[in-house]
Amino acid sequence: MIHDQPSPNFGERRDGARPDLVVIHYTAMPSADEALERLCNPEHEVSAHYLICEQGRVFRLVDEGMRAWHAGAGQWGEVTDVNSRSIGIELANPGTAPFAAAQMDALELLLADILDRHAIPPERVIGHSDMAPERKIDPGPRFDWKRLGLQGLSVFPPVSDEITPNEVRFVQDLRAFGYPETPLEALLPAFRSRFRPRHHGPLDGRDMALARDLATRFPIDRQGPTA
Repeated sequence: MIHDQPSPNFGERRDGARPDLVVIHYTAMPSADEALERLCNPEHEVSAHYLICEQGRVFRLVDEGMRAWHAGAGQWGEVTDVNSRSIGIELANPGTAPFAAAQMDALELLLADILDRHAIPPERVIGHSDMAPERKIDPGPRFDWKRLGLQGLSVFPPVSDEITPNEVRFVQDLRAFGYPETPLEALLPAFRSRFRPRHHGPLDGRDMALARDLATRFPIDRQGPTA
């Protein structure tokens, strides 16, 4: 069941854009109630289409046909106005705790419905840190991207043979997958937060192999619209 809690913080999607991305966030706030108040407060000028609390309750804040204010500055492939092309989902989580089982169950149901209705492929379900790696870290290393990948609700590359590290090629491969042009020192932590959580150190052969797999199997269409 989805509970309507309308937020005034939204506008029209620009240039007739339709959602073809889903961006997942965490609220970085102590409770879902506090997050709900902020996302519905016109003074803060921030919102999302959905908020999922720890117990799995789903709040619809902005109609999917409208442009919620969740992504901010960033890029995925050639999409620079991510708000106009995406559906934003906030997960009530302070950023330091595991995501509750009921919350993940509710997210899976919601994602499956959204992807089906909008014909969005799983590789276009991304994190806030994917599209803005220099300024955002959510949903963070505690978020279970592999679980979504196994359900066909996002992508998660399999373990493969290592490739000799090459910084230029690594950045090129992630650009081919969709990441924005970003210095390696910001790009590598964002990539690892999603695909190799809690792994540290310099670029290595496993990073290279995962990036190559993503670029090969899920290349972004850079000839599409640039809105």
